[in-house]
Amino acid sequence: QVRLVESGGGLVLAGGSLRLSCAASGSIFSVNDAGWYRQAPGKQREPVATTTIDGDSDYAESVKGRFTISRDNAKNTVYLQMNSLKPEDTAVYYCNAQTRTWPDYRSLEVWGQGTLVTVSS
Repeated sequence: QVRLVESGGGLVLAGGSLRLSCAASGSIFSVNDAGWYRQAPGKQREPVATTTIDGDSDYAESVKGRFTISRDNAKNTVYLQMNSLKPEDTAVYYCNAQTRTWPDYRSLEVWGQGTLVTVSS
């Protein structure tokens, strides 16, 4: 079984920064494509940033230039550095990963439980 555990959410003033972490654990061989998604109250879940195992990344237009996704493949961990936060960034942030399990090398998509980010004006 594979789990994703997110951390780093919290309350921050507009203009501030937070760093989210997503650590994969369990019977895991590797984390392949991964990403961060968010869901604001009353809205659908939307992609924020994604990264491939080779480190290529993509961002939602609303966060380009402010958020940076990164990863440490040795630690099976993905990060989201969020700078210049705005009240409209308030949401529950979820980590998603396409993993390969150990020892059967099966592909498994996993979601984290979510971490709340609140940006106050």
